[in-house]
Amino acid sequence: MTTPNPAEIPITLTVNGTVMTAYAEPRMSLADFLREKLALTGTHLGCEQGVCGACTVLLDGYSARACLILAATAQRYEIATIEGIYGLDGGLDEVQQAFSEEHGLQCGFCTPGFIMTTQEMLAEGHDTDEETIRDYLGGNICRCTGYTGIVRAVQSAQKKRACQDLCGTDGGTCSDRMTKNHEVAK
Repeated sequence: MTTPNPAEIPITLTVNGTVMTAYAEPRMSLADFLREKLALTGTHLGCEQGVCGACTVLLDGYSARACLILAATAQRYEIATIEGIYGLDGGLDEVQQAFSEEHGLQCGFCTPGFIMTTQEMLAEGHDTDEETIRDYLGGNICRCTGYTGIVRAVQSAQKKRACQDLCGTDGGTCSDRMTKNHEVAK
């Protein structure tokens, strides 16, 4: 940690399960702090007004726009960024896999925000019908995909998660005899 200039204060955050401290000006946004001070560049900055959702992170499991939050005020939360999302094997988790498989991304700029919001949506157990998904993800903007692949990705991720919860598989290897269990999870 470098010596701060007089205008900076120490800010200690718990990010992706790790306690990290860096010096920053009290007015620095959480998004800028994550990117510039902690080198976690997966949190993207689009509009910097909280409208596009590219900077979405999870604070204690709830989605939040990191461009609207001062880093100094985020010290009391457990923060999850896209860098902290991974599968049991250390690879992609089911949401990331589904976005790739269902073509829920093109340029990828908005993808971290969509994935973080989807993490919250699935964790809260929301329905995954098209209308609910479009409404829930309404605060995230994509200029490339047309959203059809994103909706399919969320639905696929929910099925993968249900398979993991019910029989410990990734959804692609569920046996036919488990179909009844998976129907219950829909």
